[in-house]
Order: sequence, then C-alpha cells, then structure tokens
Amino acid sequence: MLSLRTNSSAMSATRAADSASRTASTSMTRLSTGYRVNSAMDDAAGLQIATRLNSQTSGMAVAIRNTQNDISLMQTASSAVDNIISIFGRMHDLAIQAADASATQADKQALQTEFVELFQEVWNEVGTRYNGEDLFISQPPNNHAKLFFPVQMQIGESSDNVMTVNLQPQLLGTFDSLKYDNTALETILTQNANAAIDDTVNAINSWAALGSAMGAVSNRLEHVYQNLANISANAKAATGRIMDTDYAAESAATTSAQMLEQASTSMLKQSNSTSQLAMTLIT
Repeated sequence: MLSLRTNSSAMSATRAADSASRTASTSMTRLSTGYRVNSAMDDAAGLQIATRLNSQTSGMAVAIRNTQNDISLMQTASSAVDNIISIFGRMHDLAIQAADASATQADKQALQTEFVELFQEVWNEVGTRYNGEDLFISQPPNNHAKLFFPVQMQIGESSDNVMTVNLQPQLLGTFDSLKYDNTALETILTQNANAAIDDTVNAINSWAALGSAMGAVSNRLEHVYQNLANISANAKAATGRIMDTDYAAESAATTSAQMLEQASTSMLKQSNSTSQLAMTLIT
C-alpha cells in the first residue's frame, strides 16, 4: 500500500539500523575495554558470579602473602634453632675432650673458657626476634614470646581457614638446657665433664625436637602456599572466561553489525522514495 502517512518500509529499516547500531556499539565497547561484561545488562548472572570470584581471589591474594610471611617467621625461628643445636654440638665435643684422662687441668680450663662463651651465645640465639617480637623467651620490654603460646595463622580467605601452631610442649623441653647457674657453668668441665656430656646431649635432643616440629609446620605452610596459588589461578581463569572479551568473536560481530547498519541505512534511504511515488499519482 502506498501511503503518505505511514511508511512501513522506512520504520522497518529504521528498527534494523538502530538494532545494528546498538550491536556494533556493544561490540566496540567490548573490544575497547577487553571485557565482555561491562554492566549488569550484558550478563547479570555472569557478573554476579564474577564478583564473587573476584572477592575470593582478592582474599586469597592476602592469604598467600600471610602464608609467605608465616614461612619467613618459621624460617627465622628454625635458623636460630639450627644454630643453637650446632653450638650445643660443639659444647658436647668440648665436654668429651675434657672428660678424657689425657686432658691436663690447663687443657680443661681452656676448654671451659670456650664452653662458657658458647653457652652465652646460646642465650643470644634464644633471644632471636622477628618483626620486633621475641620468639622463644620473653624479654623486656615485650615480656611475651610469640612461639611460646599457640598462634593462629590465617591461611585462607574464609574465617575457617586457620592453622593453629602450638610449639609450647617442644619449647618447654628446651628450658633444661638453659638452667646452668654461673657457678656450675664456670666449673662444669674442670670438675664434672661427664655431667656436661649428658647435659649437652639432652640439650641437642630437646632443641632437635623443637626444630623437627618447626620443620613440619614449615612443610605444611609450603603445601598451603601451593594450594592457594593453584586455587587462585583457577578462580582467575574462571573469572576471565566470564568477563573477558573473545576478540575473534567480537571482531566478527562488529564487522557484521557495521555491514547490517550500512545496509539498513541504504534501505531506509530507498524506502523514503516511496512517498515520492505516491505523490506522482496525485499530480
């Protein structure tokens, strides 16, 4: 039907041009930002899932840093324990040497001097601190040893992801190795070297037990770190599959939309000539 008031062809062409224009605009926005979902209108459900995944990966990133810091804490403590064991090992050697009949009193006194100095270094190692806090024995002004009490390590993004570390039983076993009073210490090798042999063996065993417990904690933290890294990588990949633009598909969609926009615009121009045909009938 030829009509001057209603041009159905023009309206159809206009709707087609508008649709193609909006599709092209959406595709170009996705190509420009790199995101397939730029607003909730693009994919409401996908955006909700991606938001939760982003929150999870953000929390995991913090948990990964926590785990790395906890590993550093345990490495610092373990290094001190290894040094203490090494020192007691040398003290054990000195005690064995002093207990032999071939050692003169002068020899024993020389061995005794080194024994005392090494024991003083044990106390220096026991005073190891991390991030300004005492680890094994409380000293002023802190008066609180971090590892003497159970500590909680936040190893995940949930409140349930807590690792409780309790080294108190092993630490209590090390205290006997630190109970030499000055009088006994100054004469132990010259008067009772055999007792020093037993004391140093007990000290090595107790500090080794503490070192073993710390090693188990560090080993678990390494596995926690690897697990968090894997989960975080998978969550990021899942988010990307929802949010990221597929450049091959969007480039094709943009080209198609632009061609449709051009075609519908051309048809709109031709449909406008229909009214001119109607005018020829009345002139």
